[in-house]
Amino acid sequence: MFNLIGVYECKIDAKGRLPFPAAFRKQLSDVLNDGFTMKRSVFHRFIELYPMCEWKVQYEKLVQINRFTTKTDDFIRILMAGAKTVELDPAGRLLIPKDLLEYSGIKKNIVVAAALDKIEIWDKDAYEQVVNYDPVEFEKSVEEIMGGSFNK
Repeated sequence: MFNLIGVYECKIDAKGRLPFPAAFRKQLSDVLNDGFTMKRSVFHRFIELYPMCEWKVQYEKLVQINRFTTKTDDFIRILMAGAKTVELDPAGRLLIPKDLLEYSGIKKNIVVAAALDKIEIWDKDAYEQVVNYDPVEFEKSVEEIMGGSFNK
């Protein structure tokens, strides 16, 4: 499992290529040649980027789900919609497929943000809306989510 850290602002070019931040290339240097899985996010309109070794962990969880119900089959179909394997090109860029650009609303200015074991790729304006939180509400969430979850 990775412990990715960092938030970077970038611009994609007209062909949809993202210059992958050098800090992430350094953090992922041992697995860069294995590639990534890129997919739609579930809860917001951004792109999730998993190093291939982390995607395999997620995939193993998914294949354990009983596929013999309509609800589960539909869930898997929607979850996997737009999923693609991608690699850095020789210039250190990732090509974001057009369908994922459209889904995420990414135009030119983007934010590439670490989220523990994956990387999130956001339209900059959409990211700013999500992270501009109400401090009081966030405090309540911290207490609810983290308050009793761990031993001290």
